Amino acid sequence: MSIARVTEISATSTDSFEAAAREGVARANSTLRNVTRAWVKEQRVSVKDGAIEHYQVNLMVTFILDD
Repeated sequence: MSIARVTEISATSTDSFEAAAREGVARANSTLRNVTRAWVKEQRVSVKDGAIEHYQVNLMVTFILDD
């Protein structure tokens, strides 16, 4: 039997929501072991002078706890 934990992280990118999600997953994977899933809980953009400055995603990351 496996036990999983879910943690929320936030990641940003100046390129796109997809780039922000990829960065968040990569960072979570470098810190946590056994990352199995991530889903986007929220998306938002930061606007400056009428243009998008950066994209932000809040991710729920699932990882399996060690036995």
